Amino acid sequence: MAFYFLCKSGSKGFLELAVFSMEYSFSLVNNKFLEDFVKQNLLPLAVPINSETLKLLKDDERKIVLTIMEDVEDEKSKDLIKLLKAAAPANRDLVFGHVGVKQWEGFAETFEITKQTKLPKMVVWDGNEEYFLVIGSESIDEHDQRSQITRFLEGYREGNVIQKQVSDPSLKFYIKTLIGLGIVCIVLFVVAVILLIRTAGKEEPLPSGTRDPVDHENSSTSRVESKEVYRSGEKED
Repeated sequence: MAFYFLCKSGSKGFLELAVFSMEYSFSLVNNKFLEDFVKQNLLPLAVPINSETLKLLKDDERKIVLTIMEDVEDEKSKDLIKLLKAAAPANRDLVFGHVGVKQWEGFAETFEITKQTKLPKMVVWDGNEEYFLVIGSESIDEHDQRSQITRFLEGYREGNVIQKQVSDPSLKFYIKTLIGLGIVCIVLFVVAVILLIRTAGKEEPLPSGTRDPVDHENSSTSRVESKEVYRSGEKED
């Protein structure tokens, strides 16, 4: 009612400003919604972790629910991946990823995976140097895995976690390398543009009314030779 009164008694300029402000606000909300929607749907529901997908994940600010398995090609692992995909749509603020020790042992060992570790194991990784273990949900049994995934997510959201650091320095180096490569590419691009501008500046055409020194020298030589021929002709006469 108060807003209606202000609009009714206000000037035309005020109404236009109010409408513009509302439209701009809606535009910001819609743009943010679309940005988040696109970002969250670029990746599959359960991302297989490898060197290529890590490059995609480095620009994603969401934390990664990482499930570490013995072999992702195993039938039991495939069934678990289906459950992870089913859980993903209701938890769009997280990325669900999985990796097999057989497929990438060095990466799995980063999260304190040894031959004695009971697999599958779930952690929440920040995509950098920290990850979280959920107390009471360190590993996944074969029975009723759907409920175990639910308890894991609930425990994480409730803060029942233990914070850890990745143990492999090579992974830290790899992550920093991904960031460094982007900076190097930008620097190389800027240098290339500067060199291109300098090269273009050196190849500017001569101003009108000027001649190339080489052409001028050739022209002077031709005139001297013509005079000598003319003089020799006069002597013969």
